[in-house]
Amino acid sequence: MSETGRVESGTLKRCLVLGGRGFIGSHLVDALLARGYAVRCLYRPHGVLLHEERSVHPNLEILEGDFSNGADIANALQDCEICFHLISTTLPKSSNSDPMFDIESNVVGTVRLLTQAVKSGVKKVIFTSSGGTVYGVPQQTPILETHPTDPIVPYGITKLAIEKYLYLFRVLYNLDYTVLRLANPFGGGQRVNSSQGAIAVFLGKVLRGESVEIWGDGSVVRDYIYIDDVVRALLAAVDDAGNERVFNIGSGQGHSLNEVLDSIEVATGRSANRIYLPSRLFDVPASVLSIEKANQFLGWTPKVSFEEGLKRFAIWVSERSDKAI
Repeated sequence: MSETGRVESGTLKRCLVLGGRGFIGSHLVDALLARGYAVRCLYRPHGVLLHEERSVHPNLEILEGDFSNGADIANALQDCEICFHLISTTLPKSSNSDPMFDIESNVVGTVRLLTQAVKSGVKKVIFTSSGGTVYGVPQQTPILETHPTDPIVPYGITKLAIEKYLYLFRVLYNLDYTVLRLANPFGGGQRVNSSQGAIAVFLGKVLRGESVEIWGDGSVVRDYIYIDDVVRALLAAVDDAGNERVFNIGSGQGHSLNEVLDSIEVATGRSANRIYLPSRLFDVPASVLSIEKANQFLGWTPKVSFEEGLKRFAIWVSERSDKAI
């Protein structure tokens, strides 16, 4: 199943993508359709639709519904073999302000999803976890999957709790799963006028001529992974990886916030007006993921370098109208 979505009978393998209109999800939908899968997306009523070219694809089905509604989830899962769970209702920062909402909307919603997946005969759930938050403060880098998991934000605790429920449903009901602990994805399609994703936020501010606010002295190091490589990992997760089910997905390299801005200045030819603010308690000093396990068991390794990915992203943004930035 690595090259095409067709099964032996000649029918299409049907996938449900939860979060299909988001940054990662929209790229994944394109890739699944290109590989011949039948794809179903669940959208909130009045949500932003996929662009027209994708929305009229004969193998794409769009359903209106809500992740928190059990009946909508049951309807969406019908006849699906694989479910990509990309939904998160919070960000690391926002989860701190309302941990209860984080639990109710993400953990409870996912347990409801898994319960229905068992009833519907779903074969596998692929979940995007957080390589940047589930480990907490790293004891060493690069971080192995066996590193202690001691999150210091509710967002990371929620992601970890969902991982544990996936394991439980595997033990109790033989529901297969793969967890991808993502680093920090970036690339075309990511909103540069929001508060999510350092590269996207910084790039948008530099292109708009706005000041860039940095929490701390800019020495915080993160692992950044280009969107095309993230999608390749999600596709690889469809196949059987033996008894291994949790994988880090990153570049295996770290860049400080100052280095990110330096690279953006090179890619855009513009200077960044940097404003340094007091550091935040939930920002760990450095987070770089080990990706050897994904290479060994998924046959996956990133192909796009940080510099090349940033160049592509900057070109993508520059080709948009002023409204895009």
